Amino acid sequence: MVASSVIQAMGYDADLALLEIEFVSGDVYRYHFVPRRIWNELRHAPSKGAYFANAIREKFPTTRLT
Repeated sequence: MVASSVIQAMGYDADLALLEIEFVSGDVYRYHFVPRRIWNELRHAPSKGAYFANAIREKFPTTRLT
């Protein structure tokens, strides 16, 4: 569980540079080639939704899983 009004859960695979995010809507997306720095900044961002919108959305190749 993530303290966010937008993001329900998130995880990162450092070996594959994959970020997976489940949104409160239930949609799950995988973001490819995400640097570890971005993951760390997202984890520590005071507003994860705002950080996601500014630093991740539409910046990395994306696969919708659900």
